[in-house]
Formats: sequence, structure tokens, C-alpha cells
Amino acid sequence: MSVSTETTLAPARPIAARPGVALALILTCQLMLMLDATVMNVALPRIRGDLGFTPAGLSWVMNAYTLVFGGLLLLGGRLGDMFGRRRMFLTGIAVFTAASLAGGLADSAGLLIAARIVQGAGAALAGPSTIALITSTITQPQAKVRALSLFSAMSSSGFAIGLILGGFLTEWLTWRSVMFINVPLGLVVLVFGARYIAEPERHPARLDLVGAGLATVGVASLVYGFIQAAEKGWGTASAVLPLVVGAVLVVAFVVSQARVANPMLPLRLFRDRNRAAAYTNFFLGPLSMMSAFFFMTQFLQEVDHYRALTTGFAFLPMAVGIFGMSRLIPRLLPRTGPKPLALTGSLLMAAGLWWMSLLSADSSYVPAILGPMILMGIGGGMAFAPLNILIMATVPPADAGAAGGALQTMQQIGSTLGLAILVTIAGSGARGLTGTDAVVTAATSAWAASAGIVLLTFLVALTFRRQ
Repeated sequence: MSVSTETTLAPARPIAARPGVALALILTCQLMLMLDATVMNVALPRIRGDLGFTPAGLSWVMNAYTLVFGGLLLLGGRLGDMFGRRRMFLTGIAVFTAASLAGGLADSAGLLIAARIVQGAGAALAGPSTIALITSTITQPQAKVRALSLFSAMSSSGFAIGLILGGFLTEWLTWRSVMFINVPLGLVVLVFGARYIAEPERHPARLDLVGAGLATVGVASLVYGFIQAAEKGWGTASAVLPLVVGAVLVVAFVVSQARVANPMLPLRLFRDRNRAAAYTNFFLGPLSMMSAFFFMTQFLQEVDHYRALTTGFAFLPMAVGIFGMSRLIPRLLPRTGPKPLALTGSLLMAAGLWWMSLLSADSSYVPAILGPMILMGIGGGMAFAPLNILIMATVPPADAGAAGGALQTMQQIGSTLGLAILVTIAGSGARGLTGTDAVVTAATSAWAASAGIVLLTFLVALTFRRQ
């Protein structure tokens, strides 16, 4: 079953006269979406006290956003291809901004969760179109590589920046400012985006309703299952059932995409070896990186007794390393190809995570924590900044939104699965321990496992062709 858009096509607007301004607006949007994955973390204790959350309910401040964002990304990407990427981008930002305002004004736990759900829906509409708009707005090849590298830097460092910003706002203002900060940023993107971001050419297509349903419910079910596994364990029915259902639906979705004329996720995107390897590492990278953010936050606050703001700034070297390395990628990638960068970056990340696994309750920030942070930042920027370029630089224009949606879906599922796996490993490592010993052992167990996962990205990187 499909819905045609052939009769609703409108002439494409000309390319933006000021692509630099358009790029800045798109990157601001991407930073907003990534910030909201972590910016709430350090504010959770104050949110719980203010709105009366139960311990179990508090986790859904984060999970509601993750679940809806991840579940709707593929659909959001295809809708952008069909109905206009600029239109979906601005619509998503409008929804996200309004939901942020509502969340900041929420006076009950239920209203805040509802706002986070709507935020996730807005992010899923805008997110896939961000990277697709970059490829259509920036047309000169070298400039496109630079733009995609900046996009990667925003995506990767956004998690760390979210912790820094969340700590600052929570410490000096109120947890509500963590939500309100999106409002002026969103309004700027909306007002100037309508003026400077061009609508790319739209392509006659049909919405694959069956595929859309299978993908949305399947991915959302997987994300929900991973969340439940992290909270309640892998053996519980609340984790196993949605994981099984999600896996079956995703398999059915892939089968359906090979048979329909206008697939929501064209499988031809994965026929190119470099692009397929890049998608794989975009899944594995966040899976391993989650431990650095999640467990280091706990380590710094519960073992070293850092305040929220200090904890956020502790991640600054990692964010600077990722951003700085991403700026060098446009110069290095044409000379070396993706393989040397990905191999070197993966080894640096593995070394940083292994170094973290050696931490103890007596470890000081310099050099025991600062050193791994620098290695993780440089390694992450080197290993993953080229992936956006490999995926998007050669994708057909008609599939750009779908390709961007698939990219961010891989990232979202990888992050959620990684947290579920690593929480389980951390809990097993700390079983029988209490207090500081439990926190340290749990964190170091998770970091050691993450180092092993990063080595998988090294093996995948061996398959890259030079180009």
C-alpha cells in the first residue's frame, strides 16, 4: 500500500544565495538535536525533586525522547525526500521548539514526559533532512567534504557539549533552562532558515505505508527492548518480547524493501562496500562511546564528588579533540582515503577506553582521566568524521533523505543498545560490592568491554577501499 505524491510536487526553489548561512543554520539544528540526548542527564536529580518523579519514572525523561526519535527517523527521512526536505526540516524544528517550551513550563511529571515525546517526533522530522540539505546546498566537492566534516563534529561532540551545557545551566540557573535554551535557537533557525535554506529538487515518489509501519514499529520496539534490558535485565519479559517483535518486524521491513517499487529505505544504499562499512561503524561507534559518557559522569560525581558544572567541563578535552580532528579530515581524507584514518582512530579510541578501565578511586583527573579523554576525542574524530562523507557524498539525490535517516537510525540504535549491554556488564562486574567500590568496578568493567567493541570497528575499517 502506498500514497502518491506525484501530483503535489512544487517547483524547487533556487539554490540558496548564501550557502554559508544555510550551513550554519543546519549545523545549529543538528547541535540542538544531539544536545538533547545528554543535556538532561545532569539535571535529572533536580527534576525528580521538583516534579515528584519515581526512580523508575525519572528514566523516561531520557527514554521518551530516545524511543520516539529512533523509531521515527527512517520515516522522517523518506517524508523529506517526498514532501520537501526544507519543509520537513522547518516543520520538525517548529515542533521541537514548541515542545521544548512546553517542557520547560511543565508542572507535572506527565507533562514533561509528553513534551519529551513531542520533542522526539520533531527531531525525527528535522534530523534526516539536516544532512540531506547539506549535500544539496553545498555543491562544490571540497566544500561539501568540509561541510560534512563539520556536521560529523557537531554530531559527535554534541553529546559532550550537552553535558557541559547541562551542568552550567543546572548549576547557575534551573533545570527548566535546559529546555528553554532550545527556544531562542529554534526561533533563529526557523526565521532565517525560511529565508536562506533552499528547497532542493523534489522527486516523484510513493509513500510505502507498509514499509513505514514496519520500520517505525520495529525500530521503536527494538529501542524499547534495549531500554528495558538496561533497566530490568535481559531475561525479563518486558525486554525479551519487544526485542523479538522488533527483530521480526525489521527483518520483514528489509524483505519488503527488496520487493516494492518505491522503498522507504533503498537497499542499493548498501551495495557500495565503503558505504556499507561506514553504516556498520556508525552503529558500532556510538555503541562503544556511550560508556565513556554515561559511566564517566557517574564516576566523576560519585567517586570524585564533582559538581554538575565541573563534571560537564571534564568532558571538554574530548569535545575539543573530536571537533578539531573533524576540521582536519577534509585535508587528510583526499590524501589517505578512509582506511588509514579509521584504523588509526579506532586504535586511539580503544587505547583511551582501556586506559579508563585502569582507573581507581584514587585516580586524579590529570593525567588519569585527561589522557583518555584526549585519546577518545582525537580517535573518535579520526575514526568517525569520514563516515558521513563516505555515506552522503555519492548518494543519489533522490535517496539523500533516506540515507540520512538510516545513518541517524544506526547511531540511535547503537547508542541505546550500547547502554543496555554495558549497564548489564557493569552490573555483573559490581555484583556484591557497595558504595565507591561498586561504582568504580562497574565503570571499569564497562570501559574494558567498550575497548573490545571498538576493536570491531577496526576490523570493519579493514574493508574500506581507498577512494
